[in-house]
Amino acid sequence: MRHRRFGSIVLTGALALAALGTAPAAFAGPGPGAVDGPSAAAVATAAVAAAAGASRHRVEVFAEDGSIGRATVPAASPYLTGDRPGLAPAAGDGEVTPILRSGDSAGKVDVVVIGDGYTAAEQEKFHADAAAKWQELSAVEPYAGYRNLFNVWAVATVSADSGITGDPDRATVRNTALGSYFWCEDIERLLCVDTKAVENYAVKAPQADLVLVVANTAKYGGAGYNVASPLGYDGIATVAGGNPKAGQIAVHETGHSLGKLADEYFYDGSDTYPAGEGEPAEPNISMYTADRLTHDRAKWYRWIGRTSPDGGAVGSYEGGGYYPKGLYRPTENSIMRSLGREFNLPGREAMIAGFYRHAVPLTSPTPAGTPLTRADRLTVDLPVAGTTLSWSLDGRPLPQLRGRTAVDLRTVPLPGPRGRVHTLTATATDPTPAVLDPALRAGLTATLSWPVTR
Repeated sequence: MRHRRFGSIVLTGALALAALGTAPAAFAGPGPGAVDGPSAAAVATAAVAAAAGASRHRVEVFAEDGSIGRATVPAASPYLTGDRPGLAPAAGDGEVTPILRSGDSAGKVDVVVIGDGYTAAEQEKFHADAAAKWQELSAVEPYAGYRNLFNVWAVATVSADSGITGDPDRATVRNTALGSYFWCEDIERLLCVDTKAVENYAVKAPQADLVLVVANTAKYGGAGYNVASPLGYDGIATVAGGNPKAGQIAVHETGHSLGKLADEYFYDGSDTYPAGEGEPAEPNISMYTADRLTHDRAKWYRWIGRTSPDGGAVGSYEGGGYYPKGLYRPTENSIMRSLGREFNLPGREAMIAGFYRHAVPLTSPTPAGTPLTRADRLTVDLPVAGTTLSWSLDGRPLPQLRGRTAVDLRTVPLPGPRGRVHTLTATATDPTPAVLDPALRAGLTATLSWPVTR
């Protein structure tokens, strides 16, 4: 979860108790699912943590009605024991299994799914839950059209107890590998985790671009953490493995970590956005209306007037980035405002650009730079349907090879004396109409080159 600022927000009104569970009335939340005012117990907990120098994270809270709010939680779990009694000899703890392997990690987006609350006898269930959560995530566009850009790794944890602390009630305590627990900061559906423990398991995967913690529970809940890990991933999403609604939490969180998108929800009781802070950096919120964006050729102006998959036309809708006034969002209600929605057109563009910050549209089982001869056969892979492919030799186009993913080098004319080294180059471009910004489109092209002699 990415946020540029966390101002003081005065909240009035009542918490939607049916959505977030029975929490103290001091936890108020006007606007779409806002949860930002601490209860007396949470204030006391925060004071103790601050006095001890404990690290805390700003997280997002996800209600069952799809609304989203925020809270501040400890980085460490009070339910995680340092020595994890009984777990040291557990077979399979930390074992990495591919759910989906599309290619080398250097050219793919690597999603790491880590379990919690699964005993040694429940590892098959963990793998089923992990695969199900990936299916829920990848069913949403633009993931659905870009599945082959992803690797998905399941990292097993072996817990002493089955299930999660706080399920079925707050009196229930379980000994689990990551210390996941409901009733975090007095919010029933807020599913917190020990972030250091998560990192200790994430490092076991070949690479971690996204991290998802799947908890062994059917109770709805989750959280989105604003974490910049030295391993390279931005953010952690926690979700209930046995609840089909919880997959939407991961979708929203990747809008921050991959798309670099801002939250589009706001709090009705908060102030107007301070103009002195300047134009936000995120691509999906702005101080300016659609007319001004069009005049300045800024942000989502290329999409204005087009029908968006989340409903209605792209324009400027006041309220976003937690402020009800002074900031605008592109559409009325995308997934960056509430769960169960689609990414809007500017959001899809940002997500695809985010995919290509980690992945490439062209790979080959023959590494670039490998010396080749006329006797070789060269193949390349295009993970995204519709990708265009062209070839050139020493910078001159080879139109007869256009679109061919397998090339017999005996058919490639190699002029000049025997032994002369030529450069054969493949260029692939994803021509998707979902990315209009030329600056972003530059990342949708890749080239590979090999030296060839005869």
